[in-house]
Amino acid sequence: MNEANHERALPLSLLAEGERARILLFRGGRQLETRLIALGLNTGSVIEVLNRTGGGVVLLRGETRLALGAGMAQKILVIPL
Repeated sequence: MNEANHERALPLSLLAEGERARILLFRGGRQLETRLIALGLNTGSVIEVLNRTGGGVVLLRGETRLALGAGMAQKILVIPL
């Protein structure tokens, strides 16, 4: 990961509906990372925000839809595409 990517990175919770992004890193602990990987969210994955409600988001990753709460969405750094 180069420095330019880190400068463009922002929390997933800030993306608008319809925006696509690539996951750069997780800012939580090992337990959060393990849980997100089990859901199919890996660093490098491309996601799309389908819906935002409050701070939470509904994502599309491939053919899978995932709902994440505000706290979790805040800890996932992404690079908008």
